[in-house]
Amino acid sequence: MNTEALLSDLRQELRDGGLRGCFLVRDLHTGDELGIEPDTQLPAASLVKILLAVATAERVRRGELDGGTPLDVRPGRVTTPGPTGVSRFRHPARIALDDLLYLSTSISDGAAADALFALTPPARVAALLDDLGLRGFTVRHDMRELIDTPSERFPAAQVHLAHALAIDAGTSGRGHRLPQLDTTRANTGSARAYVDLLQALWTPSAIHPDVAARVRELMANNLIRHRLTPDFSSDATTWSSKTGTLLNLRHEVGVVEHADGQTFAVAALTESLVPAGNQPGADALMAHVARSLRDHLRQW
Repeated sequence: MNTEALLSDLRQELRDGGLRGCFLVRDLHTGDELGIEPDTQLPAASLVKILLAVATAERVRRGELDGGTPLDVRPGRVTTPGPTGVSRFRHPARIALDDLLYLSTSISDGAAADALFALTPPARVAALLDDLGLRGFTVRHDMRELIDTPSERFPAAQVHLAHALAIDAGTSGRGHRLPQLDTTRANTGSARAYVDLLQALWTPSAIHPDVAARVRELMANNLIRHRLTPDFSSDATTWSSKTGTLLNLRHEVGVVEHADGQTFAVAALTESLVPAGNQPGADALMAHVARSLRDHLRQW
């Protein structure tokens, strides 16, 4: 199948499956890439934790922070489904900075991330990224903003109403009545920006090798593996990634390294048009689209 026919078919499959998708797959050795709307800015949800990890690890490398410093972390006391780690703790805890970095990145713990944001606020994270030549992101707020949405206010039996609001309350310019979904107020990034970041982490770049190695390790240990992992993980591959989920947003970005030496950066950012919380079919569809792009690119 030629490239244009493949892209047309994949766009149709996304429409039929109730997804709007922004995808980009890049061969990190050749620079060849293939995507669907890769430059569209979307709210980042938990993908911002990769940026936080880069900034935190860079400050540790510079000696501005000490990874062994114990920090007192307030319990998140979250009871709604989804959040992990300290976010669900009922009591205060003392945790070393380096361990908070693991909790924030590898298990997507929002409370751990906010303890790190308290040390390196969003504006400082953005400035550090700019210093490293990483463009195409906005970092405006910490993770507390993401646990105050309609899905936390509706009872479980009515969570579909929160998703209906997320789907219907947007504007043509990507504004939104919900600030977490408004690209003028939320943390944002595009599929291309995330693939550029992944390339900077996996190949020589302005990111220090020790920082890049630490973030790669954290992504390799990602525990949330139900989305793209089934299509990219095997005995002959290594899949390192980070997910982002918020209301109708389902994202994942990562790098697949094949035993034959081929390495591909993958970014899949999606918005569901189906008002439901649990949508395993949407996860499977975005994985199928991402893998189809990778498979086609691998044949070039």
